[in-house]
Amino acid sequence: MTTFERTSRTVSLRERDRMSYDRAEAHSILDEAWHCTLAFVVDGGPRALPTLHVRVGDTLYVHGSTGSRPYLAARQSGLPVCVSVTLLDGLVLARSQFHHSANYRSVVAHGIATLVTDDEAKTAVLAALVDKIGAGRSAETRPPSLKELAQTSILALPLTEVSVRSRTGGVNDDADDLDLPYWAGVVPLRTVQGSPTPDRGVILPTPDYLLSGTG
Repeated sequence: MTTFERTSRTVSLRERDRMSYDRAEAHSILDEAWHCTLAFVVDGGPRALPTLHVRVGDTLYVHGSTGSRPYLAARQSGLPVCVSVTLLDGLVLARSQFHHSANYRSVVAHGIATLVTDDEAKTAVLAALVDKIGAGRSAETRPPSLKELAQTSILALPLTEVSVRSRTGGVNDDADDLDLPYWAGVVPLRTVQGSPTPDRGVILPTPDYLLSGTG
């Protein structure tokens, strides 16, 4: 399927023109984003945890510690979660304060997250997370030991209940405000990779995959 099935949790009540359920678009945003927010309920109260993620196929994997609350709660029969990512592409400055906005791309995914318990599967997910930094990075680093695997938890969330929300374009001022003497326009934003700084004692040249994105 090229699109996600719409559900009561993924259909927006307003500005539906900004919504999309395109699978490829959701995958692209998840792959570009470096971190996500994992939301869940513990002891009747809401919690939100910023963490790292990686998508492999139609599954989103979320990294964490074995001692953190969501990972402890997921040990039984899985944990109902909501995962979100947002890429901020620009600030939209209008003549009126009301119409100030932002250009962005975001994904929200709902579902039951389960713990990855198999060491081989967990090792493969961690390698994918490292390779997200640069293709081939996992082959140039030491894989996790059994002790390190025991200290690391990975939640797996099937990507089935997913929505994309985005805004592009310029200012949407009211017609009555167009002649006001105030500057209006869009301030583009982007995440830029800086020049890598080698750790003390490193004599190897910086890998090409860390240089290609600098600017």
